[in-house]
Amino acid sequence: MGEELDAIDWAALRHNHGSARDVPGLLRRCAGPDRQDAAEAVGRLDAAVFHQGGWICSAAPAVLPYLVELAARPESPIRLDVLELLTNLCDTAALVAEERVDRAWGPAWERALPELLRLLADPDPAIRRAVADALGRCASPGELTLPALLTCWDAEQDPGTRLDLVLALGHAAGQQPTGHRGAETLALLHGLLDDPEPQLRLAAVHALAPTDPGLAPRHLDVVLEALRDPSVELWRQTSAAGCGVFGMQSWTADFYPGPSPSYALGLLADHPDPEQRASALSVAGALLSHRRSPTPLLLPDIAARLADPVPEVRYRATELLACLGPAAADHRDAVAELLDDPGTFRSYGTVADAAVWALARMGDPRCVPALVDRLTGPRLGFDSSSSRHSRLGNSHWPHLPALHELLIPLREHAEELVPAIGVRLRADHPLVRSLCEVLAAWGPVAEAALRDLLALLDGESTWTHAATALAGIGPAGNAAHDALRSRAAAGGRDAALAAWSAYRVGGEPGPALALLGPAATEGRFPAPALRRLADLGPYAAPYADRLRELTADPDHWTSVEAAHALWSATGDADTTVPALLAVCRPLLQGSYLPAMLAAVRHLARIGPAAHPAVTVLAEALPRDERLTTSTGWPAFVEDDTVRAAITDLLAPAHRGPAH
Repeated sequence: MGEELDAIDWAALRHNHGSARDVPGLLRRCAGPDRQDAAEAVGRLDAAVFHQGGWICSAAPAVLPYLVELAARPESPIRLDVLELLTNLCDTAALVAEERVDRAWGPAWERALPELLRLLADPDPAIRRAVADALGRCASPGELTLPALLTCWDAEQDPGTRLDLVLALGHAAGQQPTGHRGAETLALLHGLLDDPEPQLRLAAVHALAPTDPGLAPRHLDVVLEALRDPSVELWRQTSAAGCGVFGMQSWTADFYPGPSPSYALGLLADHPDPEQRASALSVAGALLSHRRSPTPLLLPDIAARLADPVPEVRYRATELLACLGPAAADHRDAVAELLDDPGTFRSYGTVADAAVWALARMGDPRCVPALVDRLTGPRLGFDSSSSRHSRLGNSHWPHLPALHELLIPLREHAEELVPAIGVRLRADHPLVRSLCEVLAAWGPVAEAALRDLLALLDGESTWTHAATALAGIGPAGNAAHDALRSRAAAGGRDAALAAWSAYRVGGEPGPALALLGPAATEGRFPAPALRRLADLGPYAAPYADRLRELTADPDHWTSVEAAHALWSATGDADTTVPALLAVCRPLLQGSYLPAMLAAVRHLARIGPAAHPAVTVLAEALPRDERLTTSTGWPAFVEDDTVRAAITDLLAPAHRGPAH
């Protein structure tokens, strides 16, 4: 860390934060005796040269030899932190496109490799594991790494390190050229498939399956036996996995990507360990969030967990049945028995909350009294705002919808629920927006909420939400017309909303058209205004030419709502139907975006003139893959909703040619 470090022109190199002139100071701090300061420095270095990957910056090759030097120092308190950074860089270099890797990285890695290989003999097994993990991700040919890995394998006694070595050997055996030790390595790995130690058998499957896709299905019994054995906890000691039951079941599911439920069924078989039972439900949920066909085979085992003695398992099973909704309706009586179950799963709610949602998804009215209690009582059990989660590999993370997402589909129970919603509107401002969305979606059947909405119309922080709900209710809310018209006349950014709502409750179209027309055809984010302009029907005809242009807009929401507004204004199906169909066509390949649902619903409104779309979109329904971009429960709900919209489009009224 002396003159050689200072001889590098760090200012000319770049990392995630710009110039790399700060790197020498960080490296010297990493080498210092203060563990806390060294750990902070390696964290800053990680953020600079790696962070979340995506490229190998020009500073990374210059940093690499110093990382190896730090990792080789027995007295260094941050050896594992440094090796983790080195492994992340190595992994990134092997995965990203060639043009994203600085040209100096390859030569720098080749120079660093011999010293890294020597660390396979380090006295500390944690270091040996970390080095094996790095070698199991690098792009070096097997002929450079296999001899050292095999030597280490022959000497290694630590059980966790042996698992990391098996994975590294499998990776190296697939990196051509492998040299004269390649065949020997493959023979070793295939022999481990019959080893007495179940986790070594599982490691061998992981090592060999990437280059032999049929191997994991052929050895399903080996895989299931290992994953369900208590020794699966050994993987927590590894560098490559660092996890137990949940992580290993999810990771191994990568080798079973098709619709077959055999892997999930094997995990769902009864087991005395509650973590095993919970993890199996997670794997089953992940499969079902991608595929529809396994549902009938997995349902009985999922439903059997409703009576599990552990609250987390009951919660997961109930939430998964809620995701499946109508497909799981045969189990609604067992779900209803959980409506008073106080068992909790972390901060995600009670089993009873999950049961309420499951019954709602199944269309069972027994959810309604429980929802009334929650709306009028001290505890809701559901969030006030939506949340979405990124896909978590082959895991299904259970969470419940927001309150309004649960309520909107329950329109047929509005008579019982609207008074309870009114109680909450009068008491809970944070829920005003979402509950007004519910009332707007329910439309005229929410008329009983008018008194509460009129009161909200007087509040500066609540009137826009009330106006939205009143617009959905329509002419029954005419008592709000004058107040809405005054809001529109006052101007401001929400004047168009007020004018549109005033029109919807029974006013004249002129003020709404004067504000919505320019907002829809000239605004920066036109989709909401276009959606409202469509409500004006033929009154919007003066904007037809501009609407016709917007049907070709590259933004899907803009093109979809412009097409619908054009049809509402002019009845021009010749332009509208092809524009809407163009947005929907990716459904045939299993691709889904939320604008497609709106497009399908607009096509259904058009009627017989949408017949060309009927023929095309009928091909989307038989697909086994779920039509969604989401994970968790939204994956199921989006798929059900868009399929229901397509089914509606296929109704007899749309099958014949337009007359």
